[in-house]
Amino acid sequence: MRAFVPIVIGVGALLSASATGPIVFEEIAERSGLTFVSDSSPTPNKNQPETMVAGVALFDYDNDGYLDVYLVNGAAIPSLRKESPKYWNRLYHNNHDGTFTDVTEKAGVAGEGYGMGVAIGDYDNDGWPDIYVVNTGKNQLFHNNRNGTFTDVTDKAGVGGGMLDGKKMWSVSAAWVDYNNDGLLDLFVSNYCKWEVNKDPFCGPKPELRAYCHPNNYPNLPNTLYRNNGDGTFTDVSAETGIAKYYGKGMGVAIADYDGDGFMDIFVANDNRPNFLFHNLGGKKFEEVALESGVAYTQSGSAVSGMGADFRDVDNDGRPDIWHTAVENESFPLYLNRGDGQFWERTLQAHLQGTRDMSGWGNGIFDFDNDGWKDLFVARGNVLDNVAQFSNRHYEEPNAVFRNLGNGKFQDVSAEAGPDFQKAAAHRGVAFGDVDNDGRMDAVVAVLNGKVKYFHNISKNANHWSLLKLIGKRSNRMAVGAQIRITGEDGAKQYNQVTTAVGYACASDSRVHFGLGASKTIREIDIKWPSRIHQVLHNVAADRILTIEEPAQ
Repeated sequence: MRAFVPIVIGVGALLSASATGPIVFEEIAERSGLTFVSDSSPTPNKNQPETMVAGVALFDYDNDGYLDVYLVNGAAIPSLRKESPKYWNRLYHNNHDGTFTDVTEKAGVAGEGYGMGVAIGDYDNDGWPDIYVVNTGKNQLFHNNRNGTFTDVTDKAGVGGGMLDGKKMWSVSAAWVDYNNDGLLDLFVSNYCKWEVNKDPFCGPKPELRAYCHPNNYPNLPNTLYRNNGDGTFTDVSAETGIAKYYGKGMGVAIADYDGDGFMDIFVANDNRPNFLFHNLGGKKFEEVALESGVAYTQSGSAVSGMGADFRDVDNDGRPDIWHTAVENESFPLYLNRGDGQFWERTLQAHLQGTRDMSGWGNGIFDFDNDGWKDLFVARGNVLDNVAQFSNRHYEEPNAVFRNLGNGKFQDVSAEAGPDFQKAAAHRGVAFGDVDNDGRMDAVVAVLNGKVKYFHNISKNANHWSLLKLIGKRSNRMAVGAQIRITGEDGAKQYNQVTTAVGYACASDSRVHFGLGASKTIREIDIKWPSRIHQVLHNVAADRILTIEEPAQ
C-alpha cells in the first residue's frame, strides 16, 4: 500500500496520457475483514423489494483520513423489521493497514427497517458526515456524534419519508444537494412504486413457481424533496418546488449543474418510465425537462429499465453528461451534453452497444487508470432469479469496465481486469473511492444475498493523480455542488464536481479524483464554490491528497 500523503491547500498534475497498462482489480473483501452478507429475505411470494437491496457508502465517518464502509441490508418478511443481527446494516472502520473492523453495534447504525439505499452528507455543517438510510418503510437519519457513534434523529428532523394516501412511500435512493445555495444540504429522495408486503400480483408462470412482476404491474410514485431549515429540521417542499407533480418509478439519482447557471439540477433514472431531469430554477422551483432535453427516452423512443445513474463530464468539454444502466436488450444509454440545454444519445457512437447484452444496477464515471479520461464501471446482475429457466440469459453476471479512449469512444476491457473481475454474481449497488489512499479508485460492490466484494484497483502505469478534499465555509461544509476545472502542463483541461450521489442507491467518496496522465504538476485549479466564490490555485505537485478550504470571499 502506498503512503498516505495529506497536504493542505494544493493540487496535483495532469492530462497528457502516458503509456497506460490495463485496468486491473483484485477482490479482497474477505481478507480485508469486510465480511458482510446481504439478506433480502427471499420468499415464494416474490415480494418486489427482494431483488433490489443495494446500498453501499464509502465515507470517512471519523475524519481520520481513510474511507470507511457502510452497507445496507434487508429485513425479515413479512414484518419488514431487522429481527436478528443477520439483517443489520453494517459499518466497517478502516484500520489504515488494508483491514476493516465491524463497529456497527458501537456506532448504533444497525438500522430498523427493510433497507434499500444510503446517502451521505453533512447536514448540520459540523464537519462530520451523517448517514441517511432509505427503506421500504420509514427512512432513517443518523447524526454523527463526532465520537464514533451516531444518533437516530429521524423524527426530530422530519425526514422519515414522503407520504401518499396516508402511507409512507417506498424509497430507493437519495441525494444530498444544496438546491437553493443557502449553505445547507437539502435532501432529495427517489420513490419507486406502491407496494405492500405479500400482496404482489401473480405474474406467472404457474402458482407453484411465481415470478417477480414487471414494474408496470405497480402504480407510480412522486419523489420527495426536503429543504434544510438550518436548525436540525427539514421541511417537505416537494409540492411547492414542483417535484411532486411528476410520477415515475425512481431508482438512481445524480446531481450536476448541467446548464452552468450555478444551481444544481437533479436526474432520476426511472424504471420502465421516462426519466426525469429536474431543472433548477434559481433555487426556488424545478421544471421537469427530460423530454425536451433528450434524456427521457433512448434514441429508439423507448423508456428503458433505468437503474443506476451518474452525471459527470466524460469527454472533457466542461459539460456534465449522463450515463445510466438498464437491463438486457436495452443497452446503457450515454447522453452527451451539447451545451445548449440539450443532450444527444451517443451510445452506439461511443461503442457501448455491447451493453445491450448486460443487465446493470450501480454504475459510476471515474478514471481508473489515471490517464486523464473518465472510464465507466457497472455492477451487473439480472433482475430475475429464474431468468435462466426461460432464456439463455444468466442471473449472475460479471461486472464490466469500459476504458475511455479519449476520442469519444469506449472499449470494454473487462476481460483484462484480472481473474477476480471475471466472477459472476448478483451484483447490485457499487460505491467508489480511493479506499487505501494510493491514488487509484477502488469499488465496493453489494451482492444480493451474497458476500460483499471489494475491488482493489491494482492497475500499474506511470500516470499521476490528485485527490481533492474541499471544505466549504460560506458554502455547505462538504462543498457538494462545487465545480472544479483543472488545467494541465500541456494546457489540457478536465472537469469534475463534488457529489456523493453516484449510481444506484449508493454514496461514493466526496473527495474529487483526477487522473493526471504524464503531468507532474497542475498548472491551474479553478473552483466555483456553491456560494459563487471563485478560487484559483497554481502550480501544485501531483500524487497527493489535497485539502482546499473555501476562502472568506
